[in-house]
Amino acid sequence: MITPDAPGAPDVPTCSAKGCRAAAVWVLAWNNPKLHTPERRKTWLACEEHREHLSQFLGVRGFLKDVVALGEWVQPEGSERR
Repeated sequence: MITPDAPGAPDVPTCSAKGCRAAAVWVLAWNNPKLHTPERRKTWLACEEHREHLSQFLGVRGFLKDVVALGEWVQPEGSERR
């Protein structure tokens, strides 16, 4: 999720956890195999505090495909940020 910190401010990646406004440092790449082709990736962003919680949420559903540091993430063609 990308949200601006203040009107007129540049976009700053923030954590996808509900209510969290912390800076994102992780990308959680996932897909729902019932809805998406195997190569498609959707992404959630996570701060350090919520990385494990969001990873577990996706993992128990079999959706989590990869966890990558935000600075190292290269968005594959066809992926989508949520």
